[in-house]
Amino acid sequence: MSENNFSAITPEILSLSKLCEQASSVDPELYTKYDVKRGLRDLNGRGVLVGLTEISDVNATKLVDGKLVPCDGELYYRGVNVRDLVNGIPSDSHFGYEECAYLLLTGNLPDREAFSEFCKMLAGYRTLPTSFVRDIIMKAPSRDMMNTLARSVLTMYSYDERDDDLSPENVLRQCLQLIALFPLLSVYGYQAYKHYHDNESLFIHVPEARYSTAETILHLLRADGKFSPLEAKLLDIALILHAEHGGGNNSTFTTHLVSSSGTDTYSAIAAAIGSLKGPKHGGANLKVVRMFDDMEKKLSDWTDEEAVGNYLRGLLHKEEFDKAGLIYGMGHAVYSLSDPRAQIFRSYVERLANEKNRQKEFGLYKLVERLAPEIISKERKIYKGVSPNIDFYSGFCYRMLGLPEELYTPIFAIARIAGWSAHRIDEVISGGKIMRPAYKYVGTHRDYIPMDKR
Repeated sequence: MSENNFSAITPEILSLSKLCEQASSVDPELYTKYDVKRGLRDLNGRGVLVGLTEISDVNATKLVDGKLVPCDGELYYRGVNVRDLVNGIPSDSHFGYEECAYLLLTGNLPDREAFSEFCKMLAGYRTLPTSFVRDIIMKAPSRDMMNTLARSVLTMYSYDERDDDLSPENVLRQCLQLIALFPLLSVYGYQAYKHYHDNESLFIHVPEARYSTAETILHLLRADGKFSPLEAKLLDIALILHAEHGGGNNSTFTTHLVSSSGTDTYSAIAAAIGSLKGPKHGGANLKVVRMFDDMEKKLSDWTDEEAVGNYLRGLLHKEEFDKAGLIYGMGHAVYSLSDPRAQIFRSYVERLANEKNRQKEFGLYKLVERLAPEIISKERKIYKGVSPNIDFYSGFCYRMLGLPEELYTPIFAIARIAGWSAHRIDEVISGGKIMRPAYKYVGTHRDYIPMDKR
């Protein structure tokens, strides 16, 4: 096949596609008939139980008179409320994510000595193999940074002399290296893309050992390598809140599923990256900021509740923005009354909005946050409450930090690699069996017909 035809949709492909569509269509009523939980969730959003974990707990209901009722959401990392984790970090510290990663991996909060040693370990691992940037990252840069990140992670396998060693100590070593290197792989991939695709200047900063993960991202990304303490603090908080969210979210479940086969760490993490890339999972914050861009262009007065309400109803009626019928950033598969991550993050985002003179725009976010749940409940049949999720504010925060949209989802991955690593180690140590859920065959059996008689 010639290079010019590599991406072409030919008439032959179109013809085969129609056959594939016909063969892949299953009557939706059969899912009800056989009690199949589509999306592995029931009507209330509760996931089908497939495993046990001590890594994190997502709580959105409480037991009252023998019945589960919705409550304000809570998120725990190794039994520690994430609110307490965030509030316990000194206001002048930008190393909260490192403390969070240590907790997720080891199950314990580090003392000063252990924490210092852990940070030194990550800083020591924050070096790529010789010529990796030139030979891997700079070659054929992808338009999507998640694909670039996945490719880089898979290539790391070739540089690892203990690539397939599944001993707990080796898997931990591999995970620590990936936690340390994700900022470099993501930002360097973006710099290469902007240089080769957009003809912009190329600069590759060397990471500094004294910087936290959040500081490293900002340092590597900006031409002058500079950032303010509040900027580093906001990004650090964002990384903590995105680091882990139970074993059932799509990318973490992918980590468990792929790890259960006995494959190597790099393959398992690359698979998780592929999951997180999906707009239904990691790409939602980008949808939120673009929805607000559209709203701001069409509304002359961002404080007009009636106009904002009409726009939100237009979204639900598939008349506004991308006409998908969604108010992005609203609702969650688990939480109903509130997403604790969004509640924690809101106050920090407001501080940054004040520093960046973006109060007017933040006011619009607060107005949508207040109006949307009421409008959704009136317009749609819902089985549980609706509230803002972490994506509602994270994209706005990244924009105020000057982060390019291409890195929104990779930053999610930079945070979530800590959770993936904890679950990867968990599966390697405690899993034992390859995962194989069942699919019920609902087709018919038929005889094979020789080709000359078809």
